[in-house]
Amino acid sequence: MSTQANLDAMYQEIILDHYKNPHHKGLRDEYEAEVHHVNPTCGDEITLRVHLHDGVVADVSYDSQGCSISQASASVLTDLVIGKSVDEAFAIQEEFLHLMQGKGAVEPNEDVLEDGIAFAGVAKFPARVKCALLSWMAWKDATSQSLATGDLAAPAATTQSMEGQS
Repeated sequence: MSTQANLDAMYQEIILDHYKNPHHKGLRDEYEAEVHHVNPTCGDEITLRVHLHDGVVADVSYDSQGCSISQASASVLTDLVIGKSVDEAFAIQEEFLHLMQGKGAVEPNEDVLEDGIAFAGVAKFPARVKCALLSWMAWKDATSQSLATGDLAAPAATTQSMEGQS
């Protein structure tokens, strides 16, 4: 088995593990913003809540349904951004977006993305990139709303479709 085949198998195992054992799944009450995003091409859906405290991503909770890629990606996202400053979390989101838009030609930064590097192979399949990005776009939207309304404002809720986004 080649080194690349070993790497691909390991990445598939990481995605499968996050899909079967999702981290931080289930909507929790403390939050400033809630969004609902849909990927109409695949049928993936996510409702995601963000709780910020003193410039830190204190919590991200979600309820979702869809393919293994979208589900695993949401789990990885929460692991990567919870506990980070908002600026650090946005930098991680940008790194993941760069990886996904690289069409398989971008070398993933393991120090930043940790388990997120498992999605490097997904970037080669444009139809699957939307699946991997759904939760990340929802997180970015909810976090931006939370920042715009301030930590003490009433929760905001929106619904958005990923139609036409890649």
